[in-house]
Amino acid sequence: MTTATLSLTELTAAATAAAKISAAASDAERAGWLNAVADALDANAAELVDIADAETSLGAPRLTGEVARTTGQLRLFARVITEGSYIEAIIDHADPAATPPRPDLRRILKPIGPVAVFSASNFPFAFSVAGGDTASALAVGCPVIVKAHSGHLRLSERTAEIVAEGLRGAGAPDGLFALVSGREVGTALVQDPAIKAVGFTGSIPGGRALFDLATSRPDPIPFYGELGSLNPVVITAAALQARSAELAAGLAGSYTLGAGQFCTKPGLVFIPAGTQFAKEVAEASKDKPALGMLTTRIAEAYPDGLRTFASVEGVDIVSGSVDQDAVANGAAPVVFSTSAAKVLERPEQLLEECFGPTTILIEYTDQDQLAAVLAKVPGSLTATLHAQPDEDIADLAEQLSGLAGRVLFEGWPTGVAVNWAQQHGGPYPATTSLFTSVGATAVRRFQRPVAYQDAPEAVLHPALREDNPLGIPRRVDGELQLP
Repeated sequence: MTTATLSLTELTAAATAAAKISAAASDAERAGWLNAVADALDANAAELVDIADAETSLGAPRLTGEVARTTGQLRLFARVITEGSYIEAIIDHADPAATPPRPDLRRILKPIGPVAVFSASNFPFAFSVAGGDTASALAVGCPVIVKAHSGHLRLSERTAEIVAEGLRGAGAPDGLFALVSGREVGTALVQDPAIKAVGFTGSIPGGRALFDLATSRPDPIPFYGELGSLNPVVITAAALQARSAELAAGLAGSYTLGAGQFCTKPGLVFIPAGTQFAKEVAEASKDKPALGMLTTRIAEAYPDGLRTFASVEGVDIVSGSVDQDAVANGAAPVVFSTSAAKVLERPEQLLEECFGPTTILIEYTDQDQLAAVLAKVPGSLTATLHAQPDEDIADLAEQLSGLAGRVLFEGWPTGVAVNWAQQHGGPYPATTSLFTSVGATAVRRFQRPVAYQDAPEAVLHPALREDNPLGIPRRVDGELQLP
């Protein structure tokens, strides 16, 4: 199930053959495959954490938790498919008296076919070989070919071995899962006619290049990319007056978490002008250590991003230094401060993501200026609002919901629950689609709707048969029916 003995063409051919088997498998069978993989990863967690720590410098505690999150995701999707509503079964019985006359129509979601998944650098388990994209695609019956991330190749290879062994032991078909590596192979994977969708987590330039390839194919395919996010935070004057020290400590912990390499790091923080909040954030940040970054290339890029911010007249360094060697000494936190007017003047420089432990405090003078500068913020995964209970925040909440997929009230965005209600995705460039990549509804990305008109029952999926043998939720003649 790896490229050790098979070419890319052979792998995609095997995936195409496996797709027929996995699509025909029952939800219970596929759930068994997912649970077997989760069990295998848990059984080998210590070995995997050691390899991951050597390659990423993320530390054993963080990585151990990430393995648990990864296996938890696999088990969540097993529950999602056995619960049954993911398939969106709908039945409308024939009604000759309707205008126009209505035929018998039965609609269901079916797996889209073999999927390519590009691993992320910053989550070597949860968004990598056996991460959420892989788990959600396998759950609905789509074979997966993963392109390993160069930042953790040894981990990718060992994880793939464990995944393949788990699937094989659970009776999954050959060709259901494979791993490839290398930039050229990744490009060819996106263009291979057998691939029907792509999941990607990475940079805007890399993701946009692959997105363009996917959509310029003779047969364009969906590209579900998570590319970049600034995750704005808005703090009102009343909130600062009530709990500024608490907010400063929370921000310092959030933007420095994992050396600032979380996709949900708060990169922009909008605060009322004329406060002492910048000094409080500097104080809360002073003891945050420099930390190793995921790859040498990322560590080299971090100071360059800092210098870009610092080069703008009117941008001040609140704490830290832009003159640092993140490769040799780790990435040290840096806090900047500027005005909303300056951001409106120089958005091309100040509204860019800097991957690492840094954030920009942006002072606004009134609500109109805040609304104007928020309108310039690119699409994000999250937006956070800190206000007091008696404030009228309806308009602000509505604006934030227009630029992010998840809006937080209090708290901080670095932390993504894996559950049924989660939405991890936002307007471009945060993502290239409307769907989430985390949580139960992530399966929707790898399915397509098919309606059957006046079909004989023998050709129908069990979910569409009259007696509902699966006992799943369905909508029948417009009414939701629960088992």
